[in-house]
Amino acid sequence: MKLVLLTALGVGGASVIGAIFGFLFKKISHKFSDIVLAFASGVMLAASVIGLILPSLEYGGKFSLLVTVAGVFCGALCVNLIDKIVPHLHRLTGVDQESHPNNTAQLNKILLFVIAIAIHNLPEGIAAGVGFGTGNIADAITIAGGIALQNIPEGMVIIAPMLSAGMSHRRTFLIAVATGAIEVIGTLLGYFAVTISTAILPFALAFAGGTMLYVISDEMIPETHAHGSERGATYSLLAGFCLMLAFDILIG
Repeated sequence: MKLVLLTALGVGGASVIGAIFGFLFKKISHKFSDIVLAFASGVMLAASVIGLILPSLEYGGKFSLLVTVAGVFCGALCVNLIDKIVPHLHRLTGVDQESHPNNTAQLNKILLFVIAIAIHNLPEGIAAGVGFGTGNIADAITIAGGIALQNIPEGMVIIAPMLSAGMSHRRTFLIAVATGAIEVIGTLLGYFAVTISTAILPFALAFAGGTMLYVISDEMIPETHAHGSERGATYSLLAGFCLMLAFDILIG
């Protein structure tokens, strides 16, 4: 339990680390952000398949394929429903980082952007927590590491728009911390769900894998290909995927 709590704090704390970078480097190039986010996509892709979907097939019993496929689609549909309620991440990360007049419409748009990230953090946190249900600590850490890595550029990108809209440094930082706290809650929810009932473990693993695959395909890859850095982003994704593949072979 101590390791789960530390992991939850690490996953949520990655958003705060990203926010600190956001304060230090207010003018981060799209190319740099895209490369980092693409690398995180590769890490998460490997983690979702190796650490969640394949174990779901392993623990699913007689109807393992059916349970896993159902779980993947249910996870994707859950995040899809969230996308119906809040804007897509890639539609709002393009908020201009130049100085803007301090007006209500601009601030509302930015806060909607932050809420979108916070809500997306919940299923990601659940995925990190569910990973511990298999008992394979290496896989669980890999999944959590991939999600944490993705949270750093997310934390970076929310700072400049809030500051440019006239929000104080203190309030901006507290909001960034709150988005990370959502991830901590999600991680603990995922862990306790599979701890209470191991019967739901195969479905929960596939569900978490589905949420991650959806976020990678619908949010992260489009964002990394939106600013002219497609080639670099593609190789960065492959590097992240292969790194996690090597990690799984060497540690597992």
